[in-house]
Amino acid sequence: MSSTQTNGPARPLRPVAVIVGVLILADVVSSFESAMMLLAIPRLMAAFQASAADVSWVITAFLLVASASAAICGRLGDIFGRRRLLVILLLISAAGSVVSIASGSLAGVIVGRAIQGVAGGILPLCFGLAREHLPRKKVPTAISLVAATAMLAAAAANLISGVLIDLLDWHWVFVFAAVVAAIAAATCALLPRSAIVATVQRIDGVGAVLFAVAVALVLLGITKSATWTWAAPRTPATIVAGVALLAVWAWWELRHPSPMINIRIFLGRRLALTIVATAALAIGTQGAMGIVLPIIYQTPSAAPVGLGLTATQTGTIAFGVTIVGFLIAPLSGRIAARAGSRVSVVIGTVLGLAATAALALLYHTVPGMIASAVVFMLSTSFILTGLPNLIVEVVPPENTSETTGIYTVARSAFTGVGTVLATLLLSLSVVPGTRFSTQGAFHSVFVLVGASCAAGLLVALLVRPIRRAVTASPAEAALAPEGQSPDR
Repeated sequence: MSSTQTNGPARPLRPVAVIVGVLILADVVSSFESAMMLLAIPRLMAAFQASAADVSWVITAFLLVASASAAICGRLGDIFGRRRLLVILLLISAAGSVVSIASGSLAGVIVGRAIQGVAGGILPLCFGLAREHLPRKKVPTAISLVAATAMLAAAAANLISGVLIDLLDWHWVFVFAAVVAAIAAATCALLPRSAIVATVQRIDGVGAVLFAVAVALVLLGITKSATWTWAAPRTPATIVAGVALLAVWAWWELRHPSPMINIRIFLGRRLALTIVATAALAIGTQGAMGIVLPIIYQTPSAAPVGLGLTATQTGTIAFGVTIVGFLIAPLSGRIAARAGSRVSVVIGTVLGLAATAALALLYHTVPGMIASAVVFMLSTSFILTGLPNLIVEVVPPENTSETTGIYTVARSAFTGVGTVLATLLLSLSVVPGTRFSTQGAFHSVFVLVGASCAAGLLVALLVRPIRRAVTASPAEAALAPEGQSPDR
């Protein structure tokens, strides 16, 4: 069982802007590193005389470690202190960049990227720190900004990496990542010490290992399905083995007195529905749309569907559209603070349906695509900022990073599922003698995205609105005179 424990004397609250700024910078590290190697794959292939399949492990290695880290390191932060673990993860991430820089082989670069993958645990820790150290009314907006930073930093990663690769070399992408990680670790000194930790009888090492291996197997099968193909036995075998191991892990955790992940928390109606909504929306709004938009932008205009833009033009449009999503994030947070995060998710899904309909009608022109993409990004901003706030509204403070870590894992896994489904739909109908998908294939993807948004909307409507109790954040409670509520 977990319990809340206060360590040391209460410290005065830091300025909200300082805390949020530190958390945003930390999240930039994780999001930048997740996308920074996408444009470097051709250079790595040339540098190491390797195939695309071999080089793709620089992406896969990061993803596999990051997904396990999100839940496990989130839980460890709840136990040992989130600020302490955040600094550790940032420094390990910087060390991973150094390993990749110093390596003279592709295997070494992949090892460095795997080490970098611990940065996947940064986002759940940031959610927990925001809840722990900010006034209650500021938490939804802060979480919205941190979540939106992930979108912006990932979009910026392609631009920054592209410039560094073109002007210097791929090594400098790792140099940039290491410097930013080191700066972010140093700024964590501005955060107060963690006052809320979870008390456990002993660390569940077996649960941590089972979970990490199971998640890695499932994601490996999903992400490699494009190159391994579904006809190869290893693709379904890897996924099935991962799912089976997840079942063993769940059995173990339900019987452990101090489980690494408290599965029983997710059996409650609200959290269960939130994870289901996360899965449904990740398939369409992040997985399918994440692959179909760049394809439409960059496919030659002579194809049935394609605008013939360059990679630079595509990246610039994506970054500009993402800025719009980032700027709207505080509005989602304010709505969550006043009316509940359920409303933010509902708004996001409705906007997603509108964006999908607009895309199906306007994908033939660049202005139409940009307009549709802007509406879609508004939808994504409301969804990605509303979902974690749905969790934070109901879980105990000492379980915040643990539960948002599971949310992050679910989002990553089903984003991969959406990518695979969209790729499959596009490959089922191509123009004979070409590699170009037909209009019908793209329409099938649009239907998938629309169904994803509709399912997310239905599940969000099933989430019961909570009565917003007048309670203080842990930081406010620590500062209030004994026997007096800070909200009075």
